This record gives sequence, structure tokens and C-alpha cells, in this order.
Amino acid sequence: MTELRSILDEAARQGLISPEAGGRLLPFLSERGVAVVGHPAGVAEVQPAMAVEGLAWSDTETPRFVRGFHDVLITIGVIVALCGLWGLAALYAVLPAIIVLSEILVHRQRLALPAVSLTIALFCWTCLLMSHFFPPWTPTSQSFGAEATQFVAGFPIILGAYYVRYRVPLSLALCIMSVLAFVLTLLLRLVQWASGNPAFFLDHPVVLALLALVCALGLFAMALYFDLGDRLRRTTRSDIAFWLHLGAAPALLYSTVSLLSFGGDVRIFDVANMSTRTPAVVATVTALMLIGLIIDRRAFVTSGLLSLGVAIFSVFRQGSATADTYIFTTLIVVGAIVLIIGTGWMPLRRLVLRALPPAIANRLPPG
Repeated sequence: MTELRSILDEAARQGLISPEAGGRLLPFLSERGVAVVGHPAGVAEVQPAMAVEGLAWSDTETPRFVRGFHDVLITIGVIVALCGLWGLAALYAVLPAIIVLSEILVHRQRLALPAVSLTIALFCWTCLLMSHFFPPWTPTSQSFGAEATQFVAGFPIILGAYYVRYRVPLSLALCIMSVLAFVLTLLLRLVQWASGNPAFFLDHPVVLALLALVCALGLFAMALYFDLGDRLRRTTRSDIAFWLHLGAAPALLYSTVSLLSFGGDVRIFDVANMSTRTPAVVATVTALMLIGLIIDRRAFVTSGLLSLGVAIFSVFRQGSATADTYIFTTLIVVGAIVLIIGTGWMPLRRLVLRALPPAIANRLPPG
């Protein structure tokens, strides 16, 4: 897909097609299985993607939101300009700037990294806007009221409309996440209403963790839906799955650890009490790493490394060593784990795939 994009970009630079047409042709050709195969004579021809699967396959997890330093330079300008506008003008002046920049950089020029930055800016703008009208919580609140549901309800509408117009994978992923967050708030309100106790989840945190785990599993299922629908990762479905996996991994981790802690304090980054739930964190992160190997998603693995580091830190903290000793020891252990997984990813994955039934392994990305 990278070669095809380069050819379309070169055609746009030579004036053969417009940049907008090139941006539209790329997903059109990719979804129909078109790939570019180089020959010794330097001539490139278009062939069906499945015919060159073995030749084109090397490493599947390549997020397509950085295409060159040109994108990086434009993104820096977008971030600086929006920060300046955010500081000088009212909140409502930021949205027109996001729309104008999106029309130029995303809709016309099809720049990937600026599209990601503008989507994140829109998400932050929506968060501030909704918190202005519907504060999701108050310092004295002990229940999940209508404000939390109303706060979340605006995200799917705004982000969904942005995706319909600009087709940014991150915007659809955030839209799906916000829909599941909206469903979670509705479930919490329903359970709270049925119990008749405004402080039900303070008295029964296990139920809260269980509902959160159900929604996290739903998010993971959506990520798999997009991922397995493009096992060779040639289309934007793979990019959508990348962002969904990036959100599903911490959601699964936090909800699972809270559930395995038997309803204790759900703040898993409370270092003072982390030693009591270290086994749950280690077991959950290990399971997530195994799942990441199976589905070939390094992003799914890295999301749990921060929690693993905090858990290991709490173990060393129980000893008599100095602060510097257990801090640097934690860094060494986590760094070694990352290096082992990173360098041995493909051999480890081949071992895992051999252990799976062929019916399942054939639906996963090649090993």
C-alpha cells in the first residue's frame, strides 16, 4: 500500500491528478485488492493483492498516520496555532478553525498526521464544551446522575459527523469508544435506579467493575471485527482497529484488575496499596501480552506496560533498598521485558500460531 500511495502522490505532484483524487483513489484501489509489485527491470504492474500476499507481507502493524516530515511540520503548525487561538479567543472560536483546517489539510490534501491532531483537538474541544453544560461529576456526588450520560452523549454525535465528512480512522474509533461509554453510563444508571440506593456502587464496587469489564470486552470485540475483516491490513479498517486496540487494552486491564481485587479500591495506580494487587496486575498484563501476540498487535501489549511498571515498583518498594535503587531496578526490569518482546515478537508469534487450531490461525494475520 505504501508503493501505491507513493505512485498516486507522484501523479499528483506532476499534475496528472489532483491531491483530492489521489486521496480518494488510495482506499478505493486498496479495498479492491490492488497492490504494486516491482520487477527487476524497474517496471511496476498492478496485480491482485492476494496473489502477492507472500511477497508483500513483512510486518503488518504500520499505523498510516506519519508519511514524512512534511506531515510533521504541518502538524506542529496546527498544534501551535490552535493552542494560541485557544488561549486568546473563546472556546467557540476554536471549532471554526478546526473545520477550516480540516477542509484544507484533511479533505483536500489528505494529510494523515494533521488529521490525527485535528481529531484530537476536536475531541478536547468536545470535552470542554460538554463539561461546561453538563459537568459529569461533582466533588460531593455519590451517584451516577443524568449529567454523566448527557456529558458522554455529545461525543458520538460530533465525532461521528467528523468521520462522515473527513473519513479519519481515529474519529471513528473515538466515536465507537464514546458510544460504549454512553452505554456504560446508561447501565450504571439503570442498575442504580433498580437498586434504589444512590450510593449503590460505593457499596458494591464489584458490580461497577463487572459492568466496566463488559463494555471493555465490547470494545475489544469491535476492534477484532475491524482487524479480522482486513487480516493483511491493507485498508483503513486496520487503522481503525489500531486505535480501538489502543483503547481496549487499558480498559480491559483496569476493569479486570478492579474485578480481581474483589471490589477493593479501584485506583490501581495507588502505589501505597499496589502490592496487594500486584499478582492481579501481572497476571492480567501477561494475558494481554499473549492476546497481543495472537492478534499481532504490539499496541495492545504496550498499553499495559505502565501498570506492570507500577506493580513491579511496589514490589521493590516493600524492601529496605533506597528509592533510587528500586526506581532504577523497575526501569531495568520493564525495559528488559520490552526488549525481549520486541526482538522476539515474530518467533514468539510463530510458536503461538502453531499451537492454535488451523481454523483460527488462518483467520489471523500471517506469522
